[in-house]
Amino acid sequence: MLWIVRFSGFFSAAMVTIILSPSLQSFPPAEAIRSSHLDGFLRLPVQMPPADTVDRFSFRRASTFHNAGECSFNQSEISGDLSVCDPSLVHVAITLDVEYLRGSIAAVHSILQHSLCPESIFFHFLVSETNLESLVKSTFPELKFKVYYFDPKIVRNLISTSVRQALEQPLNYARNYLVDLLEPCVRRVIYLDSDLVVVDDISKLWSTSLGSKTIGAPEYCHANFTKYFTAGFWSDKRFAGTFAGRKPCYFNSGVMVIDLVKWRRLGYTKRIERWMEVQKSDRIYELGSLPPFLLVFAGHVAPIEHRWNQHGLGGDNVRGSCRDLHPGPVSLLHWSGSGKPWVRLDSKQPCPLDALWAPYDLYGHGQ
Repeated sequence: MLWIVRFSGFFSAAMVTIILSPSLQSFPPAEAIRSSHLDGFLRLPVQMPPADTVDRFSFRRASTFHNAGECSFNQSEISGDLSVCDPSLVHVAITLDVEYLRGSIAAVHSILQHSLCPESIFFHFLVSETNLESLVKSTFPELKFKVYYFDPKIVRNLISTSVRQALEQPLNYARNYLVDLLEPCVRRVIYLDSDLVVVDDISKLWSTSLGSKTIGAPEYCHANFTKYFTAGFWSDKRFAGTFAGRKPCYFNSGVMVIDLVKWRRLGYTKRIERWMEVQKSDRIYELGSLPPFLLVFAGHVAPIEHRWNQHGLGGDNVRGSCRDLHPGPVSLLHWSGSGKPWVRLDSKQPCPLDALWAPYDLYGHGQ
């Protein structure tokens, strides 16, 4: 795990002390079409983006990560014939798109590097473009993964304008449809945003008990929950009454453990879509994909330790100003907000904490 000791002053982050635990390795939309390096080529009825859009990315090949001796092995792992339905797997879902591709690759790299059993992790990549799979293969040749096409048309008419254009991208809403995209045999999944790195063994997050709840996430009950909805929302009893009998707390939907069986049984995708339809007619919030999650789940979330989402490192949604860390241990660093570490590093105007993202960056021109 990563411990960060803070000193007084905002720029104390530049003086962080990092101690790595010895246990860590050093290094229903029917239109959803599934494919992977296990299934052959990607068969998607969509227009390919210009070749030079993706060709401008060149990533170094990552080291090969192997399971430690104490990891449990079954016969399918030994033979290399591991199925996505294998019950021993840890499932991680993350989006892949050109704008955030560098972040997604760094996130995967960080997960593998800090996992005791990296060969037991299966990645589910959600895409709306068709030529990203080969890039993943070349960067992580031994990675267990599958690519799932998310048709933007599914949500295009449900998306409202937001405070930041990036929050309006259809792929941001793919997390709402995981039960339809992933195989039914996948009963639980960790959903992660693309602008984060994991600095602890992700199996610890995977083993979180959800109890009777459908999702688990770090909650922040001290946050001003009312600011996530408009004055019109709170003044209308039809809407504000949604939280009656609940103790809603803010949570960030970029890090969630999801029980897909319960989600499917209780029809949460349709519930989220209904709130998105209300938003189109009544304008009850200003942010993107987060408020519908708050409307459906706030007050019904299995709490997870805050260490698993040190979020807000990208600053606010407008200026992307530098932020300091919250006190306490850190297992996941999340650059939510408008400022992204790869952009700030390339512009030679990084925030102090961006240096903690840089070691996982595999991007390199022509390498």
